Amino acid sequence: MSKLDVLTPQNSQLIFIDHQPQMAFGVQSIDRQMLKNNTVALAKAARIFDIPTVITTVETASFSGHTYPELLDVHPQAPLLERTSMNSWDDQKVRDALAKGAGEGRKKIVVSGLWTEVCNLTFALSCMADTDYEIYMVADASGGTSEDAHKYAMDRMVQAGVVPVTWQQVLLEWQRDWARKETYDAVIALVQEHSGAYGMGVDYAFTMVHKAPARTSHTGQTQAPVAAA
Repeated sequence: MSKLDVLTPQNSQLIFIDHQPQMAFGVQSIDRQMLKNNTVALAKAARIFDIPTVITTVETASFSGHTYPELLDVHPQAPLLERTSMNSWDDQKVRDALAKGAGEGRKKIVVSGLWTEVCNLTFALSCMADTDYEIYMVADASGGTSEDAHKYAMDRMVQAGVVPVTWQQVLLEWQRDWARKETYDAVIALVQEHSGAYGMGVDYAFTMVHKAPARTSHTGQTQAPVAAA
């Protein structure tokens, strides 16, 4: 396994760490609605490509609250690996889940979590210290308690060998080739829903240039302009 190898659906697995309300309340490095959008988009990308996905939580009942419903809706059958430690690597369930994927050649671990400077950082450093896994930290599907906290945690992880990525980068790396028609439609639909200006551009090109029908079920009439008297 080499960091020169691109992410593929065969060499990757994904872990979500502590996407829970109390953790999100403290995030100041990214708009929290954007954080949720990016996190859910990453989960949907994993579903499209059948990427094994681990969801781990910390102190759900006593402090952190339940995982985003939107995330659970994407992976409704995924077990929630509850922990007490801030460092997910301290929990054997998490190690075992990742080892299962690694045993299938999935040693590139894509990580999205809260907070960057605590749960993401300690997991990444500890995991790499104990294994030959590679960590790909999804910077825009993670958040810290300040811009500095996120930035310097990312810097520290990069210095240790973590690869910084974004959710859309991961999606398109998994797709790689638009000739892969088995996932093309699902990827385009995900982009249209979650990719902001990129998705708007796709909608515009499809409907205005290629004259495809709009992707809504709107049946109301379009009324012509009427100048006010």
